[in-house]
Amino acid sequence: MKGSVMRIGIIGAGNIGGNLTRRLTALGHDVFVANSRGPHTLKELAQETGATPVTAEEAARDAEIVIVTVPVKAVPNLPSGLLDGAAEGVAVIDTNNYYPQQRDGRIDEIEDEGITESRWTERRIGHSVIKAFNGTYAQDILDRPRPAGAPDRVALPVAGDDEAAKTKVRALIDQLGFDTVDTGGIDDSWRQQPDTPVYGLRAGTAEVTKALAEASPDRPAAFRG
Repeated sequence: MKGSVMRIGIIGAGNIGGNLTRRLTALGHDVFVANSRGPHTLKELAQETGATPVTAEEAARDAEIVIVTVPVKAVPNLPSGLLDGAAEGVAVIDTNNYYPQQRDGRIDEIEDEGITESRWTERRIGHSVIKAFNGTYAQDILDRPRPAGAPDRVALPVAGDDEAAKTKVRALIDQLGFDTVDTGGIDDSWRQQPDTPVYGLRAGTAEVTKALAEASPDRPAAFRG
């Protein structure tokens, strides 16, 4: 994938979505970015980066990678059939975190079934996801890229059930200047949810691997509704 230009849709233009727009356009990808307020509110980001401001459906259309980076509580408001027009084999990145007390309110399905927040997101959008960037500081996307092999290169945890999609996402993250550690499937993505040892960790592959192994499957009280 190195050197190949991809069509990438970004749904959500907050701190993470905005900075991924900046980096991915700089790498030469065709980026289409959407938010909840409409393309007209993204003119400044478009002028800065060269990305194309669009609706959410248009962001996903023909995209090889779609990045969903909206608050968890907003996921059910995404258009029905959002990914119907995406490219075959599209990889969907979920950057979201469930903050029941701080932002999202209690989501019974997550709390009562004990499913991961990314599994819940999959059910809402009708497509498998790759969980990545959820514990990454937005500014680090701009400030901390390093070449492969650099001793201070940061590693990001990546979880997902679709191995082909996961491979595509890990290659993109490598292009962005970060290493990756495979967390496992989406049912294992609790290892990188908020308040786990790896969440917000700025470290290399060995430390990230250790932090993932030390995670507890019990959702902390501060992150329960």
